[in-house]
Amino acid sequence: MYRRTLRPLLFRLDPEALHRLTIAAARQFGRTPIAHPLLRTWHPPTDTRLQQTLWGLSFAHPLGLAAGFDKNAEAIAAWPHLGFAFAEVGTITARAQTGNPQPRLFRLPADGAVLNRMGFNNRGAAAVARQLEAESVRQHLSIPLGINLGKSKIIPLEEAADDYAFSFEQLYAFGDYFVVNVSSPNTPGLRQLQAKGALRDILMPLQARNRDRKPILVKIAPDLNEADIDDLLTLVEPCQIAGIIATNTTLSRDRLTTQRLAATGKSPQDESGGISGKPLRSRSTEVIARVWQQTAGCIPIIGVGGIDSAEAAWEKITAGASLLQIYTGLVYEGPALIEAIVTGLSAKLAASGYDNIHEAIGSQHG
Repeated sequence: MYRRTLRPLLFRLDPEALHRLTIAAARQFGRTPIAHPLLRTWHPPTDTRLQQTLWGLSFAHPLGLAAGFDKNAEAIAAWPHLGFAFAEVGTITARAQTGNPQPRLFRLPADGAVLNRMGFNNRGAAAVARQLEAESVRQHLSIPLGINLGKSKIIPLEEAADDYAFSFEQLYAFGDYFVVNVSSPNTPGLRQLQAKGALRDILMPLQARNRDRKPILVKIAPDLNEADIDDLLTLVEPCQIAGIIATNTTLSRDRLTTQRLAATGKSPQDESGGISGKPLRSRSTEVIARVWQQTAGCIPIIGVGGIDSAEAAWEKITAGASLLQIYTGLVYEGPALIEAIVTGLSAKLAASGYDNIHEAIGSQHG
């Protein structure tokens, strides 16, 4: 129904305007208990074979909401009722930011993709913390909440560590896990912070402030080469990196078939920003496999990029991902995608003869 009826109507709206409407509706539904049964229309059935405990946190199944969708943690009460096993909010920066000039969000329907150059638009760490405290969210949220942290645009790279530390301290009470995002292509120079020395200088002060030993993960770019990935992974033990999120959006425009973007009339090749969705699927899976192999499967990986079906989800799990996140897939497939992926994973387990999801993770490596 969504693809045939609702999506053509919704796609008549500007992508960013539609996103704002979606967040507003989810926020209202999440705060209205009488509406929760409607949200649970898409809730997947329980399958104990898909359950995991990572970092001391319980996940009913592997599928979560990716960062970038609920930037200001406005609609978190809705995500459990839609069937997500966890949600990651942000990216949140120390300073409030309006982001890059509009238009900055584009659909590429022929490619099942989205191009974005949002630029970490958010209300800032202190404001988001006040909102979470006012709503007493941790008393009510039934799924793990991740908080994705980025660098404020106006802050020089050499002051990035203090910038991340401020956000970490402001939001510390509300996150079950935290993510250091050094891989967005839409903040100038940010990806330079993936370099070993720069990343270590960010992570070590965070761990010094990490009094409850909450998991701190790192989100990496798909455009890193294998040597850069391997170098970054040498920080896992000394910096106590709890997990890797693979991957963020890509700067690559390879194999895109979209000729012109509706909003600007330009080719995607001539527009800045990162590509998410189907074109990212194979590369993000390759990065997952690389991380799994280089760490001997000893660090949890959250796989994200081009997951729009149970088949795509299974591909990433067998490559080494313990958990998964979706965003662009929701844009094209709607909320029914959550149930489709989770029930599909159950079917994949049965067909493969595995007793649980643990046995499937990284199984393509033998």
